[in-house]
Amino acid sequence: MRSRTDFERGQAEGDNRPSISEVLAEYLSAEKRRLSPRTYARYEDVIRLFSHSLNRYAANSLNKAERELFEETTGAEADRPREFCDVFGPEHILGNVGEFLNYFMVRKVIGDAATLQASGSVIKKLSKWLVEKGYANSEDADLAIQQGSDAARDLPAAAKLTALLYDLTAKHQTPRESDIEGHFSITKIESDRIWVEDEDDGKHYGPILLPEKAIKLCRVGWVISGAVRITSSRYILVEAYQVLP
Repeated sequence: MRSRTDFERGQAEGDNRPSISEVLAEYLSAEKRRLSPRTYARYEDVIRLFSHSLNRYAANSLNKAERELFEETTGAEADRPREFCDVFGPEHILGNVGEFLNYFMVRKVIGDAATLQASGSVIKKLSKWLVEKGYANSEDADLAIQQGSDAARDLPAAAKLTALLYDLTAKHQTPRESDIEGHFSITKIESDRIWVEDEDDGKHYGPILLPEKAIKLCRVGWVISGAVRITSSRYILVEAYQVLP
């Protein structure tokens, strides 16, 4: 394994370093030799999604000089426009893991619980491999590994909770003008109820009764996107179309 000094020296090599696309292809090639075809297909799907996320959003993290290079190589006037992953090297991989797991996978991808869990697991394996190959330093990898662990645990649970709450609220088909729509952060959980806070105006609502199987999946800080109804006697969750950890 190369030291941090070696890694930084590698960054300075610029064009001599492989592109993100080349590094991710190298990683998949290494995994293909040890994984079953079924498991490898899952890894390949996650890396494909990660590449899409990098190509669409990673440019937002570039400094001024990098941004100018990106625009020169991807703009309409470029001789042969290229994607982000074809322009930049592996030093830009781990810094964009958070956006992939916490934004792209939960907001842009319609995936089952297995795919969501795999996204965290694959990122953990990729992060360790990048360090072993000298493409990343251990400090960046430690953060990405923690993000991967959190995602592998939380994303499938949030997907299950989304499905449960969607089914639970499906009976409330007729919206009312008085229904309060928004993004509600869970602030308190008891055995059969939750309390939430509207992220837009900070108002609190609750208790909201939920079945035990939903309560077991809830976590303080998770955000339910939907609608709350206030009646004369209670608060009711009348719509829930997404839960974000």
